[in-house]
Amino acid sequence: MSSPTEPTSPHVMNTYGRVNIALSHGQGVRVWDTNGREYLDGLGGIAVNTLGHNHPQLVPALQEQISQIIHSSNYYHVPGQEILASKLVELSGLENAFFCNSGLEANEACLKLARKLGNDRGYKNPKVVVCEHAFHGRSLATLSATANPKIHQGFYPLVEGFIRVPLNDIEGLKQATANDPEVVAVFFEVIQGEGGIHPARIEYLQAVRQLCNERDWLMMVDEVQCGMGRTGKWFAHQWAGIQPDVMALAKGLGSGVPIGAVVAGPKAAHLFQPGNHGTTFGGNPLAMRAGIETIRIMEQDHLLDNAQRVGEHLQQALRNTLGQLPGFVEVRGTGLMIGVELDRPCGALIQQAADAGLLISVTAERVIRIIPPLIITEAEADELAQRLEPVVRQFLTS
Repeated sequence: MSSPTEPTSPHVMNTYGRVNIALSHGQGVRVWDTNGREYLDGLGGIAVNTLGHNHPQLVPALQEQISQIIHSSNYYHVPGQEILASKLVELSGLENAFFCNSGLEANEACLKLARKLGNDRGYKNPKVVVCEHAFHGRSLATLSATANPKIHQGFYPLVEGFIRVPLNDIEGLKQATANDPEVVAVFFEVIQGEGGIHPARIEYLQAVRQLCNERDWLMMVDEVQCGMGRTGKWFAHQWAGIQPDVMALAKGLGSGVPIGAVVAGPKAAHLFQPGNHGTTFGGNPLAMRAGIETIRIMEQDHLLDNAQRVGEHLQQALRNTLGQLPGFVEVRGTGLMIGVELDRPCGALIQQAADAGLLISVTAERVIRIIPPLIITEAEADELAQRLEPVVRQFLTS
């Protein structure tokens, strides 16, 4: 048996290119590895740990729930589902919710809703419009909706029924669908995360909403990464003053407890009937308590305002510290969903930053992704920028 200080996993499938550390515990926006070394968490479990680590209100609530009931199955009513669903309906202005376990499952349910609508309309080959550079998951359907050829490799044939268009190009969307009467939905990330932190422009979101109204399509948004307050609004599409017909959520909704949700408006809220869709673990009492408490604490502590204010501060700090380096392209993003683009592939920075006590990721080969817990302070944001600067400087100038 390996020593606990050696993060090797000979009996776990080799599906990840892991950084050679194993984390032991955390507090706030800091974590420690099994050797006792401290790191500033600029990754937030990939936008999952909304409330950071070991939150003094979340942890006791989850302990209480564990002492009562963890799982019961969806054969029975789960009171927490109605509480959390009603809160998501209140925050979104939509109508109802389905609970699952992850972003992939939420996105899969979105695609099933679109197929169900197409079948109800009698379409032989219902189509869903998706975007270039998109990432929606790794099931066969969500993988097929995803644009990354590397993710497709080894899993052909892909699921059919997708029309791919550029993000932020409403004329391209119109042209790609002009001769297809069986389009049922447009499905896209409001901010592309794995694709390199590329936001959909406000005017594009508004134009898609209008087009979906005109053509009686579902407007479906993937807010798995950019939702739940990360941009300074509860949901990133709200910056455009519009409502989608279907929205996928996950990641930050449970602040570390696995949870996914599909929130639907009137055009999609009643497409599923008993037997059309389901889940064993989804909507379990523990996950529901995590979602309820996460939202309650976010409201109590004004974390949407914090995400917007500290996000703007962090973006400016990154421009100040990195902007003059050779190879720097730009800082972009909204709130605490931030990308730093360089002019070259920079995957090596993940390990190099960890060596310097900072957890980050790299997406689209050249973009440093920074998605810390929403509790981060301006002082911690400054510290993050200061830890990152010498790592990037050495990488770009060596």
